[in-house]
Parts: sequence; structure tokens; C-alpha cells
Amino acid sequence: MTRSADHPIHAQFIPRHSPRAFASTEMSEGQMLQLLEAARWAPSASNNQPWRAAYGLRGDAGFATILAALNEGNRIWAGRASGLIAWASRSVVTREGQDRPNAWAAFDAGTAWGYLALQAQDMGMFAHAMGGFDAAVLAQSLDMPDDFTLHAVIAVGTYGNPADLPEDKRAGEVPNGRNAVGTWAAKGKFA
Repeated sequence: MTRSADHPIHAQFIPRHSPRAFASTEMSEGQMLQLLEAARWAPSASNNQPWRAAYGLRGDAGFATILAALNEGNRIWAGRASGLIAWASRSVVTREGQDRPNAWAAFDAGTAWGYLALQAQDMGMFAHAMGGFDAAVLAQSLDMPDDFTLHAVIAVGTYGNPADLPEDKRAGEVPNGRNAVGTWAAKGKFA
């Protein structure tokens, strides 16, 4: 599939996609920190920066812990990634000594994930966020505080061979299209 924008945008957006075919390569701690540094610079409501991450690199205990909490369909391919990141946000904000609900935490965490995904692409890698995991198991395994909310697990790494995927996962390796802006945005009202 050939992707093209309907309106002029930066070239970085068009090729970004979320493949499942990862090469079984290693990434350095420095590369992981580059990804997280990009997320650091995402905007957030009142500059609360509520996103939180726990990560593991291929071959370490953190990677194994996160991988074990994935559902079987995701574990099959995510185990070949170079790194796994449990992505969460702190669901409260402390103001004047009081914890209050942070209604924008998930929005802000999603923005930070987007920055991470674009940084991965700039580094010649890909990032694939997934929701197929056991949140209770993952939270307990990672000693996640009670005031955090898990949103996704992100697999990162270099692109591999789609033939290494189970047959039912190979079709998804082609970058997909996007709904036209006019189908989800309208001037003065919701589309």
C-alpha cells in the first residue's frame, strides 16, 4: 500500500506504522533512554507529566516480566522485539498537599507515547503499542503503585522478516491507511 497525505504534513508521519515482525536484535540502554527522552518532551496539562514507564531490554529480567504478562497472540511476536515498555500514567495529581484525579493523564500519556514512536522511527526502529496483556499481573509484577493506570505495552526494535510471524499475523505487516480528516473532524461540530 502506498500512503499519502491529503494535506501537507512533515514527512515523518507517513511511514510510521506498528509492525509485528521484529528482528531478534539487541538495543542498548542508551537507545532505550533516547526513546524515553523523546517522550519526556511531550506536552502535558499543567506540566504534570503523568506518564510512567517500566522497561526491559531483550534478555533481561524486566523484558521477561513484561513479556510474561502479554496475551499469547502478542507474546508470539513481541518476544522478538529489542525492548518492551509497560506504559502507564499517574491517575492523580498532587496540589496543595492533596491528591486529586487527573482527568488528562491518559491524554498526556498518549501524547508522550506518540513522541516515543516517532523517535523510534527516526532511529531506524519501530514501536508497536498493544493492549493485549493482563494488567493485574503486570501491575503486580512491576510493583506498580495503586495510583497508576496501565495503558499499553510497547514493543520496540528493528524490523524483521514477516515470514517469521505466524501466517495469520503476516497480512498486518503492510502499513495501513487512515480515515480522511473529514470523516472525524468538522468545523464547529463533531463529525
